[in-house]
Amino acid sequence: MFNSFGELFRFTTFGESHGKAIGVIVDGVPAGLDFDEEFLQNELDRRKPGKNRFATQRKESDRAEVLSGVFEGKTTGTPIAIVIFNKDQKSKDYSNIKDLFRPGHADFTYWNKYGIRDYRGGGRSSARETAARVAAGAVAKMLLKELNIDIKAGVIEIGGVRAKKEDYEYAKTSPLFALDEKAEEKWIELIDEKRNEHNSLGGVVKLKIDNLPVGLGEPIYYKLDNVLASAMVSINAVKGIYIGNSEAHKLTGLENNDEITKEGFLSNNAGGVLGGISNGESVEAEIYFKPTPSIFKTQKTVDIYGNEVEVDLKGRHDPIVAIRGSVVVEAMAACVIADMLMLNMTRRIDYIKKIYQ
Repeated sequence: MFNSFGELFRFTTFGESHGKAIGVIVDGVPAGLDFDEEFLQNELDRRKPGKNRFATQRKESDRAEVLSGVFEGKTTGTPIAIVIFNKDQKSKDYSNIKDLFRPGHADFTYWNKYGIRDYRGGGRSSARETAARVAAGAVAKMLLKELNIDIKAGVIEIGGVRAKKEDYEYAKTSPLFALDEKAEEKWIELIDEKRNEHNSLGGVVKLKIDNLPVGLGEPIYYKLDNVLASAMVSINAVKGIYIGNSEAHKLTGLENNDEITKEGFLSNNAGGVLGGISNGESVEAEIYFKPTPSIFKTQKTVDIYGNEVEVDLKGRHDPIVAIRGSVVVEAMAACVIADMLMLNMTRRIDYIKKIYQ
């Protein structure tokens, strides 16, 4: 139950960082959708580790195997199962922290909740799990492509240095998924500096969803913005989200309100959502990632017996998780929108009549 996300378009992930495999089961996908395995693999390749010095050097091919739900290139309407086998685990790197709680990690809370934890790379709490989410998001994007809905994301801030422009085309080819080429130069210096200091950085990802219809979102407890926020905060290392103008809390009502004309809204401070329902404007949000907690500095902690000790971490870790996190942001957003679209189909009798007439 709590490893699943969505109502009608629903996915469930499974697996651990150093287990045999990770994977996802995607349910609720309409039958007859063109299933593009090459696109699925391309999405996973965007997130996979080991591509450059800005990510963990763990070498995983992240090769997806589709086990069910697809026949002759079309979805069958039955659950789509996708598995990704782990190939490059180095579990011995974690033997020294078997009985310790790493600062900034889920070790302490998992141990106290369950009385047991997979200490190898964080087990289920590892960001390795997000590869399965990206696979689910790829399926959602295949559906959204049919409706010309475009979801994109890129890094807009690292280490307190903010981009001055938002170039999503540039972000597609940037090793940092950067929205601003000039800012990227400074970001690379900062990342290298912190890596040399055996430290890490946080960052901000900007999300933009274009061509949405008016009407997505279910008042009151399944609003588009609150479900989108839930999806984003479920991503490892995300600590917050701001939907719309991130400076809105500094404005007056007159400054913040988006005036309306016959041609549409004159601004988009609301970020495309009013009353929890899409208003036809672009949905825009900023997602805030904390610094990678795995750093190679001696830190104080306690062990499972309550003794105060010091810990020195080993292993391979991202110097900043916001970079690859931007791909996961897109994936989770795609799953939210696919789910909201399917829910919205049942909300008006004229929609239902169109299907059955």
